[in-house]
Amino acid sequence: MSLRLIVAEDAVLLREGLVGLLQRVGHDIVAAVGDSDALISATRTERPDLIITDVRMPPTLSDDGLRAAVQLREEFPGLPVLVLSQYVERSYALGLLDSGGGTAVGYLLKERIAAVADFTNAIVQVANGGTVVDPEVIQQLVRIRKDPLEALSPREHEVLGLIAQGHTNSTIATRLFISPAAVNKHIGNIFTKLDLPTTTDGHRRVLAVLTYLRS
Repeated sequence: MSLRLIVAEDAVLLREGLVGLLQRVGHDIVAAVGDSDALISATRTERPDLIITDVRMPPTLSDDGLRAAVQLREEFPGLPVLVLSQYVERSYALGLLDSGGGTAVGYLLKERIAAVADFTNAIVQVANGGTVVDPEVIQQLVRIRKDPLEALSPREHEVLGLIAQGHTNSTIATRLFISPAAVNKHIGNIFTKLDLPTTTDGHRRVLAVLTYLRS
């Protein structure tokens, strides 16, 4: 099965290696690009059968490739996309895998591909409307699907609820009939259990409230 493919990978040697491999197994590489803007442009021009993209690439070297893939799936419904990456980029991975009813999409981790045949078979499967996802990707995404508030104790739930209502620590202490020191301890536990980044307490307080509102 010969497919028209676009390869998006900013590492030149890896990109050329992928191109050579895919050509050897009979595919037509209509574009090989090194940044997300070029990926979007080439896809609009070439209308490939499938795109293979890394997650992290220019211009920001963060999740540009994955964001481009999500955008292209919105622009061209049903466009087959196979992400080939070293990372599980959680923020957009769920969006990509949920798009198009979860069909014609794949997410593989580079270091876990055991054989060339597995990779080339995945390409054909995704192009035919299938879904191919590395088990490690699934495990990581399942973990973030869980309610982040599950780890909080009933008292910590109460404290976070009052924080979300805009109450100060002293007011929370009065309402719950506990000491200000106990409130501070509960808030510290909340920050830890929600795995909030180490920053100012004021900023973490806002992040905690946002997590509460999303749950």
